[in-house]
Amino acid sequence: MTVIRILPALASALALAACAHTSEPPTDIAAHPQEAFWQALSSHCGRAYDGRLASKDARDTDFPQGRLIAHWAQCDEARIAIAFHAMDFGAAGEPVWDRSRTWIVTRQGTGAGTRFTLKHDHRHADGEADAVTFYGGTSAEPGSVRAQDFPVDDDSVALFSREGLDVSLTNVWRMEIDPAGTADASFAYQLTRRNDPTRLFRVEFEASAPVEPPPPAWGW
Repeated sequence: MTVIRILPALASALALAACAHTSEPPTDIAAHPQEAFWQALSSHCGRAYDGRLASKDARDTDFPQGRLIAHWAQCDEARIAIAFHAMDFGAAGEPVWDRSRTWIVTRQGTGAGTRFTLKHDHRHADGEADAVTFYGGTSAEPGSVRAQDFPVDDDSVALFSREGLDVSLTNVWRMEIDPAGTADASFAYQLTRRNDPTRLFRVEFEASAPVEPPPPAWGW
């Protein structure tokens, strides 16, 4: 009689354990939000989106006031290049495009060891590199599924110092992204500075409404 009573109880316990196990989220996403961030960023490959200047810092009054486009121009398993096109208006009111900027996000490692490096590729219209180019930083912990911060790295500090850009020595860049197909998905690029809490540059893009991709960025 004792054995008969124990067997049903044991079967119930095993069934509950099995249900609890199958309800857990995938290990890589649950334990390593970097994986989800990369998947979300990758889901936009080949697409382009309109955006706007979302911040109101007086230091950005010269920033182009026309159309802004972010274009996922090149993607592979370890690198995503997002071209940032900015349109202003010429003296006669004609559109003038600045295609000098490309944001390059590179992935290193997997799982908990995943890190991302953000670099800014700046070119002139003839494709030649600007004197201030390929600066950026490596993602800071902990990061999240939706956002990653990139404090300025040592190479960029040396570049800024050499070019007299001391104001940029404490830059922190940020990228925020929702997966493609998400309702009201958005993508944001942001700059702040650790030594200047008043500094904010932020552009936001409607990542749920693709537009026609623009021509390649300069030099690409």
